[in-house]
Amino acid sequence: MDGRAAAPAAGTVLNALATGVGSAFALDFDVTAEVHLDAAADDVTGEIADHPDADTALVEECVALVTDQFGDGEGGSVHTGQRSPLGVRTEEFQRAANATVLATLDALGRVDDVERVDAARIGVQAARDTGVTVTGAFDDASASMLGGLTMTDNTEDELLFQEDVEWAALVWTPPEQSFSADADVERCQRIAPMADHVADLAAAGEYGTAMTVNGLAYAAALDHPTAPIVDALPHADGASLSGTGPSYVAVGGHDALTEVKSLWDENPGTVRLTTTQLDGARTT
Repeated sequence: MDGRAAAPAAGTVLNALATGVGSAFALDFDVTAEVHLDAAADDVTGEIADHPDADTALVEECVALVTDQFGDGEGGSVHTGQRSPLGVRTEEFQRAANATVLATLDALGRVDDVERVDAARIGVQAARDTGVTVTGAFDDASASMLGGLTMTDNTEDELLFQEDVEWAALVWTPPEQSFSADADVERCQRIAPMADHVADLAAAGEYGTAMTVNGLAYAAALDHPTAPIVDALPHADGASLSGTGPSYVAVGGHDALTEVKSLWDENPGTVRLTTTQLDGARTT
Protein backbone atom coordinates (compact mmCIF):
# COMPACT_ATOMS: atom_id res chain seq x y z
CA MET A 1 0.00 0.00 0.00
CA ASP A 2 1.73 3.15 -1.24
CA GLY A 3 0.75 6.82 -1.08
CA ARG A 4 2.25 10.17 -2.08
CA ALA A 5 1.36 13.75 -1.16
CA ALA A 6 2.78 17.27 -1.07
CA ALA A 7 2.11 20.20 1.25
CA PRO A 8 3.19 23.87 1.07
CA ALA A 9 5.04 25.92 3.64
CA ALA A 10 3.35 28.62 5.71
CA GLY A 11 4.21 32.25 6.46
CA THR A 12 3.07 34.11 9.55
CA VAL A 13 0.49 36.86 9.95
CA LEU A 14 -0.03 36.34 13.71
CA ASN A 15 2.03 34.12 15.99
CA ALA A 16 -0.21 32.22 18.42
CA LEU A 17 2.22 32.07 21.35
CA ALA A 18 0.82 35.13 23.16
CA THR A 19 -2.91 34.41 23.08
CA GLY A 20 -3.51 31.09 21.32
CA VAL A 21 -4.99 32.83 18.27
CA GLY A 22 -2.83 32.62 15.16
CA SER A 23 -2.94 33.36 11.46
CA ALA A 24 -0.81 32.08 8.58
CA PHE A 25 -0.81 31.77 4.80
CA ALA A 26 0.42 29.09 2.42
CA LEU A 27 3.66 29.64 0.48
CA ASP A 28 4.50 27.92 -2.78
CA PHE A 29 7.33 25.80 -1.35
CA ASP A 30 6.41 22.11 -1.19
CA VAL A 31 7.52 19.22 0.94
CA THR A 32 6.69 15.75 -0.37
CA ALA A 33 5.97 12.53 1.49
CA GLU A 34 5.99 8.94 0.28
CA VAL A 35 4.43 6.31 2.53
CA HIS A 36 4.63 2.55 2.18
CA LEU A 37 2.37 0.54 4.47
CA ASP A 38 2.92 -3.10 5.37
CA ALA A 39 0.38 -5.04 7.39
CA ALA A 40 3.16 -7.35 8.58
CA ALA A 41 5.33 -4.50 9.93
CA ASP A 42 5.29 -3.81 13.66
CA ASP A 43 6.43 -0.19 13.53
CA VAL A 44 7.04 2.82 11.31
CA THR A 45 10.46 4.00 10.17
CA GLY A 46 11.10 7.47 8.77
CA GLU A 47 13.69 9.13 6.57
CA ILE A 48 14.13 12.80 5.66
CA ALA A 49 15.90 13.56 2.38
CA ASP A 50 19.35 15.13 2.78
CA HIS A 51 19.06 14.94 6.59
CA PRO A 52 20.05 11.35 7.48
CA ASP A 53 20.44 12.19 11.18
CA ALA A 54 17.23 14.23 11.51
CA ASP A 55 14.58 13.31 14.07
CA THR A 56 11.78 11.46 12.26
CA ALA A 57 9.51 10.97 15.27
CA LEU A 58 6.88 13.42 13.98
CA VAL A 59 6.32 11.83 10.58
CA GLU A 60 6.40 8.36 12.12
CA GLU A 61 3.74 9.42 14.62
CA CYS A 62 1.62 10.84 11.78
CA VAL A 63 1.61 7.47 10.03
CA ALA A 64 0.79 5.67 13.27
CA LEU A 65 -2.11 7.98 14.14
CA VAL A 66 -3.65 7.64 10.67
CA THR A 67 -3.35 3.86 10.50
CA ASP A 68 -4.75 3.53 14.02
CA GLN A 69 -7.79 5.66 13.13
CA PHE A 70 -8.44 4.70 9.52
CA GLY A 71 -6.57 1.43 8.96
CA ASP A 72 -5.62 -1.62 10.94
CA GLY A 73 -2.55 -0.27 12.69
CA GLU A 74 -0.23 -1.02 9.78
CA GLY A 75 3.47 -0.28 10.08
CA GLY A 76 5.73 0.67 7.23
CA SER A 77 7.98 3.52 6.15
CA VAL A 78 7.77 7.22 5.33
CA HIS A 79 10.21 9.29 3.29
CA THR A 80 9.93 13.08 3.10
CA GLY A 81 11.80 15.35 0.72
CA GLN A 82 11.78 19.12 0.20
CA ARG A 83 11.75 20.67 -3.26
CA SER A 84 12.65 24.15 -1.97
CA PRO A 85 13.82 23.85 1.64
CA LEU A 86 13.40 26.87 3.88
CA GLY A 87 15.40 25.43 6.76
CA VAL A 88 14.44 23.06 9.54
CA ARG A 89 11.92 24.92 11.70
CA THR A 90 8.50 24.24 13.19
CA GLU A 91 6.77 25.28 9.96
CA GLU A 92 8.91 22.77 8.09
CA PHE A 93 7.86 20.01 10.45
CA GLN A 94 4.20 20.98 10.19
CA ARG A 95 4.05 20.80 6.43
CA ALA A 96 5.93 17.48 6.54
CA ALA A 97 3.22 16.29 8.92
CA ASN A 98 0.47 17.40 6.52
CA ALA A 99 2.11 15.67 3.57
CA THR A 100 2.63 12.51 5.62
CA VAL A 101 -0.95 12.40 6.87
CA LEU A 102 -2.32 12.77 3.33
CA ALA A 103 0.14 10.25 1.90
CA THR A 104 -0.88 7.73 4.55
CA LEU A 105 -4.56 8.28 3.82
CA ASP A 106 -3.72 7.88 0.14
CA ALA A 107 -2.00 4.55 0.85
CA LEU A 108 -5.11 3.40 2.72
CA GLY A 109 -7.46 4.65 -0.01
CA ARG A 110 -9.17 6.92 2.52
CA VAL A 111 -8.26 10.44 1.29
CA ASP A 112 -11.84 11.30 0.34
CA ASP A 113 -13.18 10.07 3.67
CA VAL A 114 -11.43 12.71 5.79
CA GLU A 115 -12.05 16.47 5.71
CA ARG A 116 -8.85 18.38 5.02
CA VAL A 117 -9.15 20.41 8.22
CA ASP A 118 -9.46 17.19 10.22
CA ALA A 119 -6.40 15.81 8.45
CA ALA A 120 -4.51 18.93 9.60
CA ARG A 121 -5.63 18.24 13.17
CA ILE A 122 -4.03 14.79 13.02
CA GLY A 123 -0.67 16.36 12.13
CA VAL A 124 -1.10 18.88 14.94
CA GLN A 125 -1.76 16.08 17.42
CA ALA A 126 1.37 14.29 16.23
CA ALA A 127 3.36 17.52 16.67
CA ARG A 128 2.12 17.84 20.24
CA ASP A 129 2.75 14.17 20.97
CA THR A 130 6.36 14.49 19.84
CA GLY A 131 7.04 17.88 21.46
CA VAL A 132 7.72 19.76 18.22
CA THR A 133 5.54 22.76 19.06
CA VAL A 134 4.16 24.67 22.04
CA THR A 135 0.92 25.92 20.46
CA GLY A 136 0.14 22.92 18.25
CA ALA A 137 0.73 25.24 15.27
CA PHE A 138 -2.80 24.71 13.95
CA ASP A 139 -2.51 28.09 12.21
CA ASP A 140 0.49 26.91 10.17
CA ALA A 141 -1.01 23.45 9.69
CA SER A 142 -4.37 24.74 8.49
CA ALA A 143 -2.83 27.23 6.04
CA SER A 144 -0.58 24.51 4.63
CA MET A 145 -3.39 21.97 4.40
CA LEU A 146 -6.14 24.26 3.05
CA GLY A 147 -4.15 26.87 1.12
CA GLY A 148 -4.69 30.62 1.24
CA LEU A 149 -4.80 32.42 4.58
CA THR A 150 -6.33 31.07 7.77
CA MET A 151 -6.98 32.32 11.28
CA THR A 152 -7.31 29.77 14.06
CA ASP A 153 -7.80 29.34 17.78
CA ASN A 154 -4.93 26.99 18.56
CA THR A 155 -6.18 26.28 22.06
CA GLU A 156 -9.23 24.55 20.56
CA ASP A 157 -7.83 23.63 17.12
CA GLU A 158 -10.68 25.70 15.70
CA LEU A 159 -10.63 27.21 12.22
CA LEU A 160 -12.00 30.76 12.52
CA PHE A 161 -11.83 31.63 8.81
CA GLN A 162 -10.02 30.86 5.56
CA GLU A 163 -9.55 33.28 2.66
CA ASP A 164 -7.73 33.16 -0.66
CA VAL A 165 -4.88 35.68 -0.86
CA GLU A 166 -2.72 36.26 -3.91
CA TRP A 167 0.63 37.90 -3.22
CA ALA A 168 4.23 37.61 -4.19
CA ALA A 169 6.14 36.50 -1.11
CA LEU A 170 9.78 36.74 -0.07
CA VAL A 171 11.42 34.55 2.59
CA TRP A 172 14.84 35.07 4.17
CA THR A 173 16.17 32.10 6.13
CA PRO A 174 19.33 32.75 8.18
CA PRO A 175 21.77 29.86 8.70
CA GLU A 176 20.79 29.25 12.32
CA GLN A 177 17.80 27.15 13.37
CA SER A 178 14.99 27.89 15.81
CA PHE A 179 12.02 25.92 17.13
CA SER A 180 8.83 27.22 18.73
CA ALA A 181 9.17 24.61 21.48
CA ASP A 182 12.30 26.51 22.64
CA ALA A 183 10.65 29.94 22.65
CA ASP A 184 10.20 31.93 25.85
CA VAL A 185 6.42 31.63 26.13
CA GLU A 186 6.14 33.76 29.26
CA ARG A 187 7.97 36.63 27.57
CA CYS A 188 5.73 36.30 24.50
CA GLN A 189 2.62 36.45 26.66
CA ARG A 190 3.63 39.94 27.77
CA ILE A 191 2.79 41.22 24.29
CA ALA A 192 -0.74 39.76 24.36
CA PRO A 193 -2.38 43.19 23.91
CA MET A 194 -0.42 43.68 20.70
CA ALA A 195 -1.39 40.17 19.56
CA ASP A 196 -5.04 41.02 20.17
CA HIS A 197 -4.60 44.14 18.04
CA VAL A 198 -3.00 42.06 15.28
CA ALA A 199 -5.94 39.64 15.41
CA ASP A 200 -8.37 42.53 15.01
CA LEU A 201 -6.41 43.89 12.05
CA ALA A 202 -6.34 40.48 10.37
CA ALA A 203 -10.04 39.90 10.98
CA ALA A 204 -10.66 43.23 9.23
CA GLY A 205 -8.59 42.15 6.24
CA GLU A 206 -5.63 44.40 7.04
CA TYR A 207 -3.21 41.55 6.59
CA GLY A 208 -0.09 43.49 5.67
CA THR A 209 -0.35 45.84 8.64
CA ALA A 210 -1.23 42.91 10.90
CA MET A 211 1.85 40.91 10.01
CA THR A 212 4.13 43.93 10.34
CA VAL A 213 2.88 44.73 13.85
CA ASN A 214 3.18 41.04 14.72
CA GLY A 215 6.73 40.90 13.40
CA LEU A 216 7.96 43.95 15.27
CA ALA A 217 6.37 42.80 18.53
CA TYR A 218 7.59 39.21 18.40
CA ALA A 219 11.06 40.12 17.15
CA ALA A 220 11.43 42.32 20.22
CA ALA A 221 10.02 39.66 22.55
CA LEU A 222 12.22 36.90 21.14
CA ASP A 223 15.41 38.95 20.71
CA HIS A 224 15.47 38.78 16.93
CA PRO A 225 16.53 41.86 14.93
CA THR A 226 13.79 44.14 13.65
CA ALA A 227 16.02 45.58 10.90
CA PRO A 228 14.87 43.11 8.19
CA ILE A 229 11.27 44.18 8.76
CA VAL A 230 12.11 47.87 8.71
CA ASP A 231 14.22 47.42 5.58
CA ALA A 232 11.25 45.79 3.82
CA LEU A 233 8.62 48.37 4.78
CA PRO A 234 9.19 51.00 2.08
CA HIS A 235 8.48 48.35 -0.55
CA ALA A 236 6.44 45.48 0.90
CA ASP A 237 2.77 45.50 1.89
CA GLY A 238 3.76 43.67 5.07
CA ALA A 239 6.74 41.96 6.67
CA SER A 240 7.13 39.78 9.73
CA LEU A 241 9.21 37.37 11.68
CA SER A 242 7.98 33.98 10.48
CA GLY A 243 6.81 31.95 13.44
CA THR A 244 9.39 32.28 16.21
CA GLY A 245 12.13 32.94 13.68
CA PRO A 246 14.83 33.07 12.65
CA SER A 247 13.23 33.44 9.21
CA TYR A 248 11.43 36.53 7.95
CA VAL A 249 8.69 36.81 5.34
CA ALA A 250 7.42 39.78 3.32
CA VAL A 251 4.44 40.04 0.96
CA GLY A 252 3.40 42.46 -1.79
CA GLY A 253 3.90 42.99 -5.49
CA HIS A 254 6.59 41.08 -7.37
CA ASP A 255 8.57 44.17 -8.43
CA ALA A 256 8.44 45.65 -4.94
CA LEU A 257 9.68 42.44 -3.36
CA THR A 258 12.53 42.31 -5.86
CA GLU A 259 13.71 45.53 -4.21
CA VAL A 260 13.45 43.90 -0.78
CA LYS A 261 15.35 40.87 -2.04
CA SER A 262 18.31 43.02 -2.99
CA LEU A 263 18.44 44.25 0.62
CA TRP A 264 17.92 40.87 2.27
CA ASP A 265 20.51 39.27 -0.03
CA GLU A 266 23.16 41.22 1.87
CA ASN A 267 22.53 38.96 4.90
CA PRO A 268 23.90 35.42 5.38
CA GLY A 269 21.50 32.61 4.57
CA THR A 270 19.03 32.08 1.74
CA VAL A 271 16.49 34.49 0.21
CA ARG A 272 13.74 33.08 -2.01
CA LEU A 273 11.03 34.87 -3.98
CA THR A 274 7.80 32.92 -4.47
CA THR A 275 4.03 33.40 -4.28
CA THR A 276 1.20 32.45 -2.01
CA GLN A 277 -0.43 29.07 -2.69
CA LEU A 278 -4.19 28.48 -2.85
CA ASP A 279 -4.51 24.72 -3.35
CA GLY A 280 -3.06 23.53 -0.07
CA ALA A 281 -1.87 19.97 0.47
CA ARG A 282 -2.75 17.37 -2.15
CA THR A 283 -1.95 13.83 -3.24
CA THR A 284 0.52 13.49 -6.09
